Amino acid sequence: MSLKKFGHNDVILNTMKTHPSCEFFISEGRIFYNNHPSSSIYAFASGASDCVSLYELNINRSRDEAISFDKPIGALWISGTSVADIKTTYSNRTASAIAAGEPNSFILDTGRVYAWQYKDSSKQTFKRISDTTYNTYIAGDVMTSSYPMSASITREFMPENQAGARKDCTDLKSNEHKETFKCTPEHPHFWALKNRLNFYGIRSEHYKVTSSHGNKMSQSINLISIPTIFYGSKIKPGTLSLKWYLTGTLIGELQDKKQNGELIQVSGAALFQDKVAGVVLYDEGFVLLTGSWDLNHETIGLISSSTPLVRPPVTPKWIYFGAGAKDDVTPTTTGSGSFASASFDLSFKGTTETQVMTMFAHAKRGEVNYSNNPTFLSYGQDKLRLTSSQVYEENSTQRILNTVSSSYSDYSASFERQVYVSRVGIYDDAKNLIGVATLSNPILKKENEDFSFKIRLDL
Repeated sequence: MSLKKFGHNDVILNTMKTHPSCEFFISEGRIFYNNHPSSSIYAFASGASDCVSLYELNINRSRDEAISFDKPIGALWISGTSVADIKTTYSNRTASAIAAGEPNSFILDTGRVYAWQYKDSSKQTFKRISDTTYNTYIAGDVMTSSYPMSASITREFMPENQAGARKDCTDLKSNEHKETFKCTPEHPHFWALKNRLNFYGIRSEHYKVTSSHGNKMSQSINLISIPTIFYGSKIKPGTLSLKWYLTGTLIGELQDKKQNGELIQVSGAALFQDKVAGVVLYDEGFVLLTGSWDLNHETIGLISSSTPLVRPPVTPKWIYFGAGAKDDVTPTTTGSGSFASASFDLSFKGTTETQVMTMFAHAKRGEVNYSNNPTFLSYGQDKLRLTSSQVYEENSTQRILNTVSSSYSDYSASFERQVYVSRVGIYDDAKNLIGVATLSNPILKKENEDFSFKIRLDL
């Protein structure tokens, strides 16, 4: 069958924009993503319900190294060796190999997929391996990393006068003189956002680091980071909602109802409704909360400390929203059992853009009336008329099978040329087949009919 060229209006490129919903529920130091329980098939080996796996590897694979392995990876494995002996041999082998200057290629098979590479002259290694550790390896040693690589929301709390603080650094000017000065920020994530916050000041004064609404360098700040894998290109304005629950009762909710990035309290005490408690950076995926008014007069342990008893319980405020979201805030670190009474809900819609190519393949009247399927011809005919060392001639009198349905048994209806279209092939300029569109059911095309097939490809 001859090839047909797409016309000028037969290929259309456009963008499909969708807004998938995303929700995080935080309770007792655990995060639940889109209401998936820990035992969900969407969770991977750790049983976590708060993450998205980057490569979707090790889903529901055991992470317990005490399982009975089929074998470890490496030449020292001997059939019948117990798991305890394998572990002992592995640890001893690591020490002895380094001491003897021999490469160590003996690795335990934990039943999970992992990344690995040899130490060689390229000096490539994994980010988690420090320079000091890397120098302990010798050429030929196997270095391993772990999957899955995952993403989840995180919370960073900056107490009053801490957001703009810097760490002390010492510069040795001479053998006798040292100079101490401020260099590295205590909270580098906030410092990295300062220019962006001032840039968005044109939307609202509440974005600016310093404005009539206060100085963020000295305010208490609650910074929630949302990885891009959850929202795509940006968070859809007007869809962000933050809800604070205390013993199951909603005591406050924030929404960006103006769609300008301001997070406005829409429920709770009437005195504080319509107050701005923070801002959201739609493109970057950050929620910055500065609201420090009391949502309730009860006290809860929401602040973590190495000496929990030093931290007294506090009243619910927006600067404490999301406590327990990967910020080391737990009943143990807060020294208070009341931590379990607080729960939080963060929801929004993301924005994803997919490039879509739509192609129209036309089968016009009088065209596309032949098939290469062997059943198109009547059975039992000779395909060749003559063949020799000099001639190859096909049989030009082959008959097409009549597939026209008849109303009577043992009677053939009048012949009509027709064909069943089951797939459409797509070729490039060099006539290379680059794609095949298959129909769910073959379509009957008669000689006097026009058909157009609509083919869509997500790029």
